[in-house]
Amino acid sequence: MIGNATFRHDNTALLAVTSVEAPVVVSSADFDQRLAPSLKRLRLSKRLLERVAGVSERRWWSPGTGFDDAAIEAGAKALAESGIEPGQIGLLINTSVTRRNLEPSVAVKIHHSLGLPSSAMNFDLANACLGFVNGITLAANMIDSGQIKYALIVAGEDAQGTQEATFARLNHPDSTRDDYLREFATLTLGSGAAAAVIGPADLHPGSHRILGGVSRAGTQHHELCVGGVDGMYTDTKGLLDGGLELVVDAWNEAHTDGWNWASMDRYVTHQVSTSYTNAIIKAVNLARERVPITFPHWGNVGPASLPMTLAQEAQTLAQGDRVLCMGVGSGLNTTMMEIAW
Repeated sequence: MIGNATFRHDNTALLAVTSVEAPVVVSSADFDQRLAPSLKRLRLSKRLLERVAGVSERRWWSPGTGFDDAAIEAGAKALAESGIEPGQIGLLINTSVTRRNLEPSVAVKIHHSLGLPSSAMNFDLANACLGFVNGITLAANMIDSGQIKYALIVAGEDAQGTQEATFARLNHPDSTRDDYLREFATLTLGSGAAAAVIGPADLHPGSHRILGGVSRAGTQHHELCVGGVDGMYTDTKGLLDGGLELVVDAWNEAHTDGWNWASMDRYVTHQVSTSYTNAIIKAVNLARERVPITFPHWGNVGPASLPMTLAQEAQTLAQGDRVLCMGVGSGLNTTMMEIAW
């Protein structure tokens, strides 16, 4: 294949990755209670979220806390952990799906609140659940080129508003079983935030090298999952089938181009559901015990889910471990990125 489907980074490292958990735990049993009228009327069983998706709970923010406030908190934690001062940051990328308005960017508030310098570029990068990984790739290319020295990538997500609107629609007397199935994935979403600082590897001996990876697009599937402020509508089976095909193609292409990911120490995947995770493990023959699972307690936290999981795993990773980040986003797009811990 011609083009830029595979890529390598020369001198970029992950200096810190952090997460912020939303404090309000909302169980799937609570959701069943909220949806009791429609479940009874449509003759749908309870506990579908747990039995089908494997999501037993997710989190919401406390009243008064915004998704961007959480992204700011995660960014401040990442800066502190990395030892990089705000004035050294040359690029801020916000990858949140959640937003209150079309303009200005979410990034501007985060830039201001963190005290980043006027010289630091800042913008939003939107690519559904793949945005955070895309942000790392873009920033790594700018570091490798010498345009910037340090970058901060953030994501903050808030699922509550979308889920509240979904409850209202599904409890309407005119809602159908098809409506419930099309909006089922919305009920698996969760709130949370994550941030990462990356910089030149040669200035940080012992840091986690970002080696590169592969990206592929399957945009013929762009209508399978469509989300807005008030809701998300998903063809679950079509999304799974299309996503699997795309992941397998990307995996095979990467191996053809010299990558070898058959025996990584950890596979950090985008967190969606039991069926999705099982299908990915089977499709490319991953070692199940090396695939950490966080969706049962966090739900699908959009682009923050993969870095939140990576931040959790960082506590048990040892120097020299090989980590493969595997992201998929609605559209469809996929990226796999190797990190030498």
